[in-house]
Amino acid sequence: MQPAQHWKRDLPPAAAQPVRLGPRDFILDRKSDGTIYIRSPHKLDPYPDKITERLVHWAERTPDRVFMADRTQVGWRESTYADTLARIQRIAAALLTRNLSPERPIVILSGNDLEHQWLSLATMHVGIPYAPVSPAYSLISRDFANLKYIFNLLTPGLVFVSDGAPFARAIEAMVPSDVELVVTRNPPSGRRATMFAELADATPTAAVDAAHADVGPDTIAKFLFTSGSTGHPKGVINTQRMLCSNQAMILAALRYFEDEPPVVLDWAPWHHTAGGNHDVYLVLYNGGSFYVDDGKPMPGQIEATVRNLRDVSPTWYFNVPKGFEALLPYLQRDVDLRQSFFRDLKVLWFAAAAVSQYVSDEYERLARETVGRHIPFLTGLGSTETAPFAIGRTWPTQRATNMGLPAPGLELKLIPNSGKLEARLRGPNITPGYWREPQLTANAFDDENYYKLGDALAFEDPDDPGKGLVFDGRIAEDFKLATGTWVATGRLRGLLNNAFAPYVRDVVLTAPDRDYLGALLFPDPEACRALAPDLKGDLAALVSDPRVRREFQTRLDTLAREATGSSNRVLRAMVLEEPPLMDAGEATDKGSINQRNVLKRRAAVVDELYAEPPSPRVITTTEQKA
Repeated sequence: MQPAQHWKRDLPPAAAQPVRLGPRDFILDRKSDGTIYIRSPHKLDPYPDKITERLVHWAERTPDRVFMADRTQVGWRESTYADTLARIQRIAAALLTRNLSPERPIVILSGNDLEHQWLSLATMHVGIPYAPVSPAYSLISRDFANLKYIFNLLTPGLVFVSDGAPFARAIEAMVPSDVELVVTRNPPSGRRATMFAELADATPTAAVDAAHADVGPDTIAKFLFTSGSTGHPKGVINTQRMLCSNQAMILAALRYFEDEPPVVLDWAPWHHTAGGNHDVYLVLYNGGSFYVDDGKPMPGQIEATVRNLRDVSPTWYFNVPKGFEALLPYLQRDVDLRQSFFRDLKVLWFAAAAVSQYVSDEYERLARETVGRHIPFLTGLGSTETAPFAIGRTWPTQRATNMGLPAPGLELKLIPNSGKLEARLRGPNITPGYWREPQLTANAFDDENYYKLGDALAFEDPDDPGKGLVFDGRIAEDFKLATGTWVATGRLRGLLNNAFAPYVRDVVLTAPDRDYLGALLFPDPEACRALAPDLKGDLAALVSDPRVRREFQTRLDTLAREATGSSNRVLRAMVLEEPPLMDAGEATDKGSINQRNVLKRRAAVVDELYAEPPSPRVITTTEQKA
């Protein structure tokens, strides 16, 4: 057995490093059974017992600095640190009179705005848990299945929506009459509702200070629900220790936040851990300013982001890869927008999937042309159960799937599993479990109390572990062909998504226990329409158009020629006319695909894909046709 090794990699000289980032050295310990333990040699900085301690701190030091702002029809509506603290103390006083508790928490159904944030901070300030829930479960779902599951699990004591009108149908169907409803505006008819202004007009009392003093590291701050890509959403317990230690981990990676409080423009939904934990609290923790972006990375909504970026010059900018792709054409053709975007920017950060090399290269080129300097394009890996930051990359790489190395305070264990290295994590940012799900909780941890992340990781360079770890797919998604050959689903789906970009939104592999690989392709209608701009028909007409099919045929043939074996050679594909349905469990609220449910619901389509002779809808490689 080899002794644990301390790997040290020096940071580049200051002249070559545009921002102050954390160290890269780590300790690696290989065991005789193939298990690998990795951790940082650096001790995690001290962190507070509760996240609103940072609000109190900044309200005293920088009372007039904008903490958060959202967009209205007449401009930005701002809330300073002092104003925010005063508001949440008043709201907290009102909440303490309502018999709320972990058994009767607050549920927030609507999206990102100041009222949402004031209410959530007030609950955490006095130890009342809350749960932000995807608005899609109320506004898009027809049967409210996920909403019903969440309400039954949580038994809420109060429900909040910003605007009662669009949520009226969900409220009528799901919110019991004895549960208090709070709205900012437009209370639904026929239902008693408390106006948010009434909560915010309460008088702070000594009870608020006493309740705040009782909040400790193990106090439940919130319940966050997983996306449901593998079943029902799970209610992940988020404690104060998780939130605070995680921010100390983020600061250990992004040290420049100590030198320059972050300015952020962000659209990421607060019912997800990336937006609601990572992004909001990195601003609060470090005394920065958060501007709520009312745009989204999709046609018709990215324009709002562009407008907002003319007003706000971020110092740290987060987006998903699709968001960076959607923003890129506007930056390429608008000099003024580029100046506003890059002027103060120190770090670009992506998550949820790998950004393409082309996109990364273009942002690098535009940054150098606009402000004359390199801007790091960084990322990390985590989950709802890890609060979420766990592994981070703070250096450049040629592999977009390189997630980096464990944060200080976190221990990573890699265990051999079906030819891969399964990742498990232990540290103060890890959830104690799932709310009212003891068996799920027990199954989520191993005998050393490491959380089973479910992801596989691999070293970018096995001979130089300091180059970092690359994402190697989800353990549970891998399957065997009928020949017994293993297929690495995550890796192959990423390959197909890149190969068919920008014409697909997602891919489902169809071949568990089949002789060869096939794929169902969910098209991007806007991108596909560019191939047939004169076509006025519906999606079915579009995907059957010879010009569209020819493009998919060419790309499928290219993939087949470049394949190295049956585990990554896709011989047939079908471009689907119906998008994945959330109510059928095919898609989550954030757009990720439940592979298992798609294959189950579309079993007839899969049979059609493999039928002989192939139907006209099936695209077959030229090689297989021959």
